[in-house]
Amino acid sequence: MTEIRKSVPQKNTPAVLVLEDGRVFRGRAYGAVGTTLGEAVFATGMTGYQETLTDPSYDRQIVVQTAPHIGNTGVNSDDPESRRIWVAGYVVRDPARRPSNWRAEGSLDEELVRQGIVGIQGIDTRAVTRHLREHRTMRAGIFSGPAAERTDRELVDEVLASAPMEGSRLAEEVSVESAYTVEPSDHGWEGEPRFSIAAIDLGIKAMTPQRFAERGVRVHVLPATSTLDDVKAVSPDGFFMSNGPGDPATADAQVSLLRSVLDEKIPYFGICFGNQILGRALGFGTYKLRYGHRGINQPVMDRRTGKVEITSQNHGFAVDAPLDGPTTAPEAHYGRVEVSHVSLNDQVVEGLACLDIPAFSVQYHPEAAAGPHDAAYLFDRFIDLMEGQRSAGAEGDGQSQKTSQSEEAK
Repeated sequence: MTEIRKSVPQKNTPAVLVLEDGRVFRGRAYGAVGTTLGEAVFATGMTGYQETLTDPSYDRQIVVQTAPHIGNTGVNSDDPESRRIWVAGYVVRDPARRPSNWRAEGSLDEELVRQGIVGIQGIDTRAVTRHLREHRTMRAGIFSGPAAERTDRELVDEVLASAPMEGSRLAEEVSVESAYTVEPSDHGWEGEPRFSIAAIDLGIKAMTPQRFAERGVRVHVLPATSTLDDVKAVSPDGFFMSNGPGDPATADAQVSLLRSVLDEKIPYFGICFGNQILGRALGFGTYKLRYGHRGINQPVMDRRTGKVEITSQNHGFAVDAPLDGPTTAPEAHYGRVEVSHVSLNDQVVEGLACLDIPAFSVQYHPEAAAGPHDAAYLFDRFIDLMEGQRSAGAEGDGQSQKTSQSEEAK
């Protein structure tokens, strides 16, 4: 729930950040004035705040920026990763007084007001981050203006009455309502598309289909409610599921869809929420992390190559799969699976690779906007997977034709 007044706050408009365990941080209003509720999380990126704000995976979350100085490059119309700002609230320590960048088209605080995003400035975000890291992510509220004048007990009670992230089904909330197509020719590719994929939008970032298109892949972006018939209607060479918000335990429809796709032997690639859905489709469980992984500096090891990648991440849930593999999937007809990537901070599962069907996934964001490009090779790996499946299909068709001709000769 968010109650806002779309006005620029006065310089000393009071604001307060209240956590569900009773911890209170007092500061000044930033962005719109009013009340907002959500799950408090921290993001460690020192750059890319506009991409963070517009990442649909942050739906219903109050984002605490660990970097102290935010807003110095302003905002522009090129960097958003989706159609709007999705964060429920925004917490910063020292916002820029004015933007200073040749690409800036406006200031961050004015954009927050325009889109009705309640924020708070001038608090010790390092203390907030340490509190969340030591205790866990938790429900929170930002209250500014008249709403901040109530007693701490009243504000805590309002936070405690809000919905937790566990059990929240949010992918359908942020997904597109109708399908659209991203063409390779619009992103520098010359010639005919190499492949065509169906991509389920569970909260997709704009840079993801662009990364595919740059490699000659036509992307049909489909709503989160799409069926197998919808997928087959675009005759895809591959199937993709994006990042997105909410509890993967609620994604039964998407798990069912992915199982149908896997049964069709259509190559699959998933990221973030798509990784969790693959885990569930294979029969593994998921669980909520204490404080999640958010930012553009998360170290991950590719266990197949031994290489370490610095990755962009935004997730609060993870797949519960055995690190020692390969192992037979709990849904045994999908064959063997192994954990392909792990977090070097806490050994959380960061990727799955199926060994008997054409499917793999990672928990992080290889499109990395903003962030490092260490994981960009995963788009090429998926193209290789589709190429292999196409070659196998052509070989199978050729063998069937030879068999048919032999039977006719008899």
